[in-house]
Amino acid sequence: MKKTNPKNLVVLVSGGGSNMAAIMESIDRGEINGEIKAVISSNAEAYALTRAHERGIPAYVCARADYENGAERDREILRICREARADYVLLAGYLGILSGFFIEAYPNKIVNIHPALLPKFGGKGFFGIHVHEAVLAAGETESGATVHFVGGGIDDGAIIAQGKVEVLQGDTPEELQKRVLCNVEHKLFPQVVGLLCADKVKIKDGKVVIDNNISKE
Repeated sequence: MKKTNPKNLVVLVSGGGSNMAAIMESIDRGEINGEIKAVISSNAEAYALTRAHERGIPAYVCARADYENGAERDREILRICREARADYVLLAGYLGILSGFFIEAYPNKIVNIHPALLPKFGGKGFFGIHVHEAVLAAGETESGATVHFVGGGIDDGAIIAQGKVEVLQGDTPEELQKRVLCNVEHKLFPQVVGLLCADKVKIKDGKVVIDNNISKE
């Protein structure tokens, strides 16, 4: 069945791309009225590039070391996004920090997933396994993931949705990471992308309003 006016999606990645794969599968099931037009990786060895190639999706490597500075790299990423006519830019495990001009080019159109319950455990240094190490060190009883619009800082921007998991006694950072990834991230991110592509996510007075029953708690 042909989609009606699907949104154009560009996905930025740095690693395995399991969140991107979850979005791809949700698109396959007809749950997201969108199409991934390009995949951009900050890492030439990222398995996410293989996932893109297997589906015939244009894939690009924009590694920081290949450019004079971060702004030059982001100008190339912006060029690719514009060429793909991106409606939304999805950060699915992307470890780079985007330049202000890039964020300004796509206001409330860049969406990130963070493996913690923001505003806790966000900001500089909180990425990957470090997030889960910090959660355990703080003695938290619950953790989870947050999908949010990208603002001018690190892990700021309006929160769209969150999902929680229990922190179990004796958890290792790796065990907690896997539980958050499988039980929350792989479900929550596609769900939010589906709402975005259905034009059900709005910003009103700086806050997210969703005309569907999805919790931000």
